[in-house]
Amino acid sequence: MINSVDTATNDSKTKFMIAPSILSADFAKLGEEIAAVEKAGADWIHVDVMDGHFVPNLTIGAPVVKSLRPVTKLPLDVHLMIDEPERYVEAFAKAGATYLTIHVEATTKVEATLKQIRELGMKPGITLRPGTPVERIFPFLKWVDLILIMTVEPGFGGQSFMQDQVAKLGALRSELKRIGHTALLEVDGGVTDETAKYLKEADVLVAGSYVFSHKTFKSDYASAIRALKDAK
Repeated sequence: MINSVDTATNDSKTKFMIAPSILSADFAKLGEEIAAVEKAGADWIHVDVMDGHFVPNLTIGAPVVKSLRPVTKLPLDVHLMIDEPERYVEAFAKAGATYLTIHVEATTKVEATLKQIRELGMKPGITLRPGTPVERIFPFLKWVDLILIMTVEPGFGGQSFMQDQVAKLGALRSELKRIGHTALLEVDGGVTDETAKYLKEADVLVAGSYVFSHKTFKSDYASAIRALKDAK
């Protein structure tokens, strides 16, 4: 079930929504980890799907998403870091993904894939590598409900925050206003309570190691999530 907050952009005074990334969770007890962050106040669950080709890492696929769907009522926010994502849209729809985000660099069929995602009952999202100009995704904004800005190079967790990517948020806000479209802005990569202070234009923050393995919180997921929410 998608909460009503998912369908509208937060204003600047509203607290961030937090999407813990299971890439940093303990996979030996993944169901328990998701239940724990849901209880701790998480808004979404972020799932990183990598194919070892588009990015130099290999993670999980639709079968894992399917196994997670009965575990939580939270939206499953699936980020596809894979070549030709159109090949797998139907599989992730059947698995129960709520949001399905594709890279503009990963396919020559961006518009058709975004439309397919919506037709299959999911909310389409678009993203881009840090080195890709933000204008590259402008033609596709009217087709999406979510725009993901990467503040690290996609592929591995625990990387340092790339502050030069923050300007993309303002550019996207301006372009969305110009075309009269509403979409959520999400940031993923090096997110902490300190870097979040630069992300006031964002609606959703993806946080992996900060939530699941930050040495200060020592598995106190509620405190970690609260620190991120309060950073806005």
